[in-house]
Amino acid sequence: MNIIDVVEKESMKGKVPQFKVGDLVDVHVKIIEGDKERIQIFNGMVIKRKGSGVRETFTVRRIVQGEGVERVFPVHSPNVADVVVKKNYKTRRAKLYYLRDRKGKGARLKEIRSRENKTSDVKVNEPAPANAEKQEEKPSTES
Repeated sequence: MNIIDVVEKESMKGKVPQFKVGDLVDVHVKIIEGDKERIQIFNGMVIKRKGSGVRETFTVRRIVQGEGVERVFPVHSPNVADVVVKKNYKTRRAKLYYLRDRKGKGARLKEIRSRENKTSDVKVNEPAPANAEKQEEKPSTES
């Protein structure tokens, strides 16, 4: 094994968050100010994933006061504490650069809803079993 591969394996995270291009995510970033450390959340849509191994990065885009802001985060960086997926959107491309030119409703994507959300939201009123009603209606012939 190459020396570079050994060094790269040591700096990789054991548990990599699962997300893909088109997901709406919250990226928890560690910010160091003097001797204090805090976590700041950057939320937006993942428009690009690039690279592999320890060099893998992803780009998150959001709109702040009508202006588009993009940040590139290394997946295996110790400063990226967590990536939380809020929503999944359907995409047919690996890079969503076309969203940079679109505004308002034109920048929307179709949301993917999982089966778990659909079944848990709907409350079903189950009728009583038909056999139970029939048994009560029949007169007993035990005399």
